[in-house]
Amino acid sequence: MAILLPLMPQTYSFNAPALGGMPFFYWYQLLWVPISAALSGVAYRLVTTEDRRRRAAARAGAAGLGGDAANGNERP
Repeated sequence: MAILLPLMPQTYSFNAPALGGMPFFYWYQLLWVPISAALSGVAYRLVTTEDRRRRAAARAGAAGLGGDAANGNERP
């Protein structure tokens, strides 16, 4: 959404409504800068949280196996 809408200028190429003397065309584009940053931050947080959870689960699983099985040297 934050990538698609700014790529369609025909949907926002208007002068009104002006915000602080700045035409809509300009402030609409600038509005997407903090929105995109916030969405990127949320995505980063979700990915790093999930990565930490998976790494902790893998460490706990490897520690629970003990001995050679934790190193992949298990025998049938």
